[in-house]
Order: sequence, then structure tokens, then C-alpha cells
Amino acid sequence: MMRIIFPLLVAFASLLGTGAHAQSNVRLAADAPDSYTVVRGDTLWDISGRFLQEPWRWPEVWRLNRDEIRNPHLIYPGQVILLDRSGPWLSIGRRVGGGGAQDGRLQPRIYSEPIAEALPSIPLQIIEPFLNRPLIIDQPRLEGSATIVATETSRVLTGTGDTVFAKNVGDEAEVWHIYRPARPLEDPQTREPIAWEAAYLGTARVTERGEPTTLEIVSAVEEIGTGDLMMPSEPPSVFSYAPRAPDFDVEGRIISIHRGVSETGRLNVVALNTGEQDGLERGHVLALYRNRGVAEYRGEDGKESFRLPEKRYGVAFVFRVFDRVAYALVMDSDGPVTIGDTVRRP
Repeated sequence: MMRIIFPLLVAFASLLGTGAHAQSNVRLAADAPDSYTVVRGDTLWDISGRFLQEPWRWPEVWRLNRDEIRNPHLIYPGQVILLDRSGPWLSIGRRVGGGGAQDGRLQPRIYSEPIAEALPSIPLQIIEPFLNRPLIIDQPRLEGSATIVATETSRVLTGTGDTVFAKNVGDEAEVWHIYRPARPLEDPQTREPIAWEAAYLGTARVTERGEPTTLEIVSAVEEIGTGDLMMPSEPPSVFSYAPRAPDFDVEGRIISIHRGVSETGRLNVVALNTGEQDGLERGHVLALYRNRGVAEYRGEDGKESFRLPEKRYGVAFVFRVFDRVAYALVMDSDGPVTIGDTVRRP
């Protein structure tokens, strides 16, 4: 009788339909394990990085269809990821323990997992502030915003716990985000302003409706005053889109780096000058390219100029998209990420 070396795996389930085929150029990581047990704090990207040299390509080896890619609530702590090297394919199973077997025989068992515990695609603690706060303000949004017209006891600036009064507060929400239009985002080549980036100030809750409406400030990251604008708070969302390459060519640039710095690195947020009007979607992965500039050479034939080839140095994961602007998290980089760097389909 063969001796069982590994714990028995049951509930073996392929994550996708039968018609998909793995890509022949998907490369396994040099130390890819045969299996991995998911723990709290993992992300889909982290897990895929244990198996693949290019973690963003995991939907290909998980065999996800388009609907599952858009909402891959499929992996939870405690599940076991299995690697079939012949594809390669990845799939999930579940270790049997405790009451799962009696007298060496498998017993029926029901598993349930709360959806809130599903693993996110990328680190939520980094992108959470960007998921439901106003980031990009266009003219229609600007014109439709509520406005703080007064503060209690005519204080110039207010903070958490203070009362403010605002006009044009609709009935669609009880909680409102407070923001201030900040700097324009310019195309790095044309210098054309393509959007305004909002400065998030805090949130306020309606306490009494009227004209003006009375609100209490429930959180503040900066001081709030008259003239500041408000938009309805969007419900919090778990970002769970699976990474995938666009199925069309993309040519864009990094136009801004969060916190206003000129360069950044891995696991930092950047803004791009491409968005919904160009077909970009949440979950798209873009390759980062560095412009190496022009080199001048003086030889026997005189002065010559050579435009050096761009260098691909990393990838970014798009997690929020507006009309002409998108926000992405830098997932991998072997050097500094700078404003003006190019993003393309990987």
C-alpha cells in the first residue's frame, strides 16, 4: 500500500471552465512549490508570485473566464493552492482535518466562507484611501458639488466634531466627503491640463436637513473651512479585480506621483494620462518603461546623436479609472519610477 506523504486534499476544484489553455510562455518561479496554504494577509498577487515569474499572469493559469476576472472572490485563508506543472495550472483544494474523516474514511462536510474574508488582489491598506474618495474632479462634478457656506460661531477653520452648514446638499447620502480642488494634472508632453486632482479633507454627516443643511464633521485630515466642497460618500468596496493585460495597445505616461514627489518605487500610487476614453479598465496591468534619453558621440565623422532604447523596468496595476486619468499601484520595479515614464501593454 502506498504511504500517503501529503495530507489528503479534497474539494478539488478547477477555478475555470474546461475550454481554456495555459499560455506556453508562462514561466514558473525557480522555487515554485507544489502547494501552498493561504493565510490571512495574503493577496492574490503575493500568492501568484510564489508560483510564477510574472505574478500578474495568474488568471491565465487559474483559467478564469471574464466574469470571474472581474470579481474573483474565490480564494480564502485556509484553502490550499495546488500546482500542476504540466500546464502549468493552478487550482484550489482543502485540507481535511479534525472531523473530516472517521476510521480512515472520508465523511461529507460543508464548508462556508464569509465573503468579507476573500483575498484582495493587491494590498488594500495602500489603495483603500483611493477607492471611494473623490480624486479627479471634472467640470460637471465641480458644478454639482455641495459647498460649505458657514461654520458654527463663524470659526475660520474647523475639525472633527465641529458643525458646518452647506448648500446644495442632496438627499442621496447621509455621509459626505469634503474636498478642495488642488492642482491640475497636466499631460507631460502637451502641458495641457487634463483633470484636476482633489485634496481630500475629511467626511461629514448630515444632522439636520434644510437650506443650508447642518452637518457634523466626523473625520478630518486637514482643517476645513467655508468654500470647501462636498460630494456624497461612496460605499466602501473591496478591490478584487484580477490582473490582466489590455487586449489593445496602450501608450500613456505617468503624470503624477502620490504625495507630490518626483520619483517613487514599488507599492506606491501613480496617476496616468490614460483612462476610460482609451478603454482602460480596473485590473489592467501595464508595463513601465524608462526613457534613457539621447546620447551624443563625437567621432571621426563629427558629432552624432543616438536616442537610446527605452528600458522596461516594472509593472503597475490599475485600480481606479476616470475619463482621462487612471490610478495604478506600482507592483514591481527594479529602479526609480519617475514622472514622464511610459506605460504600455506588457
